[in-house]
Amino acid sequence: MPAPALDAPVAAEDQATALRRAPTQRRSRERVERMLAVATELIAAKGSDAMRMGEVAEKAGVSIGSLYQYFPDKAAIIRTLAERYNAQGRACIADGLADVRDAAGLRDAFGRLIDIYYGQFLAEPVMRDIWSGTQADKGLRDIDLEDSRINGAVLAKILARLRPGADPAALAASAFLVMQLGEATMRLAISVDRREGDVLVEAYKRMALREIAPD
Repeated sequence: MPAPALDAPVAAEDQATALRRAPTQRRSRERVERMLAVATELIAAKGSDAMRMGEVAEKAGVSIGSLYQYFPDKAAIIRTLAERYNAQGRACIADGLADVRDAAGLRDAFGRLIDIYYGQFLAEPVMRDIWSGTQADKGLRDIDLEDSRINGAVLAKILARLRPGADPAALAASAFLVMQLGEATMRLAISVDRREGDVLVEAYKRMALREIAPD
C-alpha cells in the first residue's frame, strides 16, 4: 500500500526480482540506480508508453548493451519500479499497524493508511502510470497479487490477535480481499475525475473498516 519515494533504502531481500542479473559491485549498483532514476523521470514526464530503452541508456550515460545486461526490456524496468514501490509500501503498512492493540486502534491506523496510499497515487505520476496498466500486464498482475497476499498476512495476524476465537482461514481470506480491493479501488479512483475518485476511496474505507474492525 503506501509507498514513499523511490530513493528510500530498500532491504536486500526486497530488491527487485525483475532484474536480469543482480548487480554485485558498487559501481554496478550505482549504474542500475542511475538507469532507474532516469526511467522514473521519463515516465513522470511523458508516461511509460513513450519511454524508450535507447533514451534511458543515453540519459543514464550507459551503453544500450549495459542497460540490456540488467533489464531485458522496458517491461522489466517498469516491474522493477513496481516491486520497489511495493517493498517500501509493505514497510509502511508494517510500521503503520505495529502499535495496534484493539479494534479502535485498527480503525484509526488502517483509515490513515488508506488516506496515505491514495495521496501517494495522486502525487506520484510514476505510481499512477505503472498501476494503471496492471490489468494489461501479467507480470504486474502477479506482483500486485503477491503484494496483496503479503499485506493481507500482516493484517490477518492482527485480526487473529484481536479475535482469538475466530477462524484463522476466514480472517486470512478477509484480510487478503481487503488488501486486494484496496489496490483495485485506487486504480479505479485515478481513472475517474478527482471528485468521484474521492467518493470511491471513502466508500472503500467504510466497507473495509466494517469488515476488519466493526463498531
